[in-house]
Amino acid sequence: MFRPTTRRASCLVLVALCSCALSAFELKRPTLTAFERYAQLTEARMATEVAGTSPFLWIDRQPEKERAKLVAQLGRGEVVVARLETRDGAKEIDVPDGMIHHWIGTVLLPGVKLSRAIAFVQEYDKYPARFGPTIQRARVLKHDGDRFEVFMRTWTKKVITVVIDADYVVDYRTVTPARVWTKSVATNLREVDKAGEPAERSTAGDLADGFLWRFNNYCSFEERPAGTYEQCESISLTRRPPFGTGWIVKPFITGLPRETLEFTLGHVRSGLQR
Repeated sequence: MFRPTTRRASCLVLVALCSCALSAFELKRPTLTAFERYAQLTEARMATEVAGTSPFLWIDRQPEKERAKLVAQLGRGEVVVARLETRDGAKEIDVPDGMIHHWIGTVLLPGVKLSRAIAFVQEYDKYPARFGPTIQRARVLKHDGDRFEVFMRTWTKKVITVVIDADYVVDYRTVTPARVWTKSVATNLREVDKAGEPAERSTAGDLADGFLWRFNNYCSFEERPAGTYEQCESISLTRRPPFGTGWIVKPFITGLPRETLEFTLGHVRSGLQR
């Protein structure tokens, strides 16, 4: 049994660790440069898919046996998610003081036409109702043809609670009558403290706690006889958990990107089914 003094000491250690974990982590230029290189190489690969020189959807780039299994999962209403990694040739891209999270997810929207799927995802003002409580606020700031500029507030809780405000620049590109490709880039990221309270305040993401420094999301839609396939590939940049405090922030930093993909794609499917 711990003595009272030992218990107090343990609490002080815990408080110190939490304070360290939640202290400001400024985004440095070398970290950002690594992310920009990673995104550039990833988009170069995507360009071949959009151009048709390689399969448009990730599931079609898998071995035949694996592909059959994935199609069966999608037919059962599952969201298929996988982790990806972009390399610079054969070399791993080093990200000093940061972590890049790269995931891809796919869902089948059974019986849904491509036009209906695109109309659904473009109704940004309805996102809080459709994707709450993860998305708490959303409004279109500007809409010009195939480009949308959208403000969104996202709320996440996983060991700790993090609220992020950001503007998203979303470009839609019609590749063929059956295919649409989109690119969404988060800008003006701000970390919100005491969200919804009178004392609410926000800090520029590059100067805050590093839970989200950068976020790019790329979605591919393809209409087939079974319905429309939606595939989203996300690349996010976060701080690297400090030594000794990773148990506090690592579940949030590493687990959230995958869970967000599963949540969002699953809710698109269920929303269109309703």
